[in-house]
Amino acid sequence: MTIVRDRQKNYADKRRKPLEFQVGDMVLFKISPWKGVIRFGKRGKLNTRYVGPFKIVKRIGPVAYQLDLPEGLSGVHDVFHVSNLKKCLADETHVVPLEELQTDEQLWFVEEPITIMDREIKTLKHSKIPIVRVRWNSKHGPKFTWEREEEVVRKYSHLFKQSTSNY
Repeated sequence: MTIVRDRQKNYADKRRKPLEFQVGDMVLFKISPWKGVIRFGKRGKLNTRYVGPFKIVKRIGPVAYQLDLPEGLSGVHDVFHVSNLKKCLADETHVVPLEELQTDEQLWFVEEPITIMDREIKTLKHSKIPIVRVRWNSKHGPKFTWEREEEVVRKYSHLFKQSTSNY
């Protein structure tokens, strides 16, 4: 039993890299992409995952670091766990501008729907599900997805008032 455990530990340790930063290092911190309640947990390939770079001001304990955040992120706590940080290896002039990103208090990337483009009824064996094609605002150009109509009506009822002429 101990031989197997030692072999697995050795295998895991070879691939594990300790993350450690110094005061003054430039790092990026992770944000989670999020699109309303409907799209929670799904993310696009090209959505921004990290923002920054930000300077490390202080090390707090073995796995926490305090960052120097700008005024635009004053609502965000400035201490981050090491797992949410990534060393900034790129040129400091290549910065993801915070003005273009909409994030909420949990640092989730927010994409809002712009309009309803189309409506269909999906027919299954024993049920019919109304779905709508939604156009989302996205940093990377227009994005279209099919969503359940009842969810979109519940969350974004204002879209149906302006798109009744489309049907």
